[in-house]
Amino acid sequence: MLKHVTTSTFRHATLLLLTLLLGVGSAYGQTPIQQRMAFYNPDGQLTFSAERGETLWKKTNIAEDGKVRRCTTCHGDDLSKSGKHAKTGKVIDPLAPSANAKRFTKLKKVKKWFKRNCKWTFGRECTTQEKGDLLMYLSQF
Repeated sequence: MLKHVTTSTFRHATLLLLTLLLGVGSAYGQTPIQQRMAFYNPDGQLTFSAERGETLWKKTNIAEDGKVRRCTTCHGDDLSKSGKHAKTGKVIDPLAPSANAKRFTKLKKVKKWFKRNCKWTFGRECTTQEKGDLLMYLSQF
């Protein structure tokens, strides 16, 4: 037995379908790292720079405990190889998307690790501009 579908229900279903299709279409053809950059710059107002990202990546910081920290402290100089956490010794999978296809595929993980790593390395959260610059730099590998 068929139930009567209201105009309102039909509109909601159509809107949901269009939203899903547009969401898939906007990500189509983009690498995961490009998708993350788009997330951090949804209105296109920011200009990300690989050069600024590289400067931030290589920046030397002194933590509250007096230890020197850089992104390379844990990730190493060769991003196609595994790194090792300076404090825990835990192995870190390669950061280079070319060496690790899973990198940057999940927004939740990207947000989590930006928050943790920026706080640990710089003593603060990174700005949206810095996140985009770092992603632009890392997209080269």
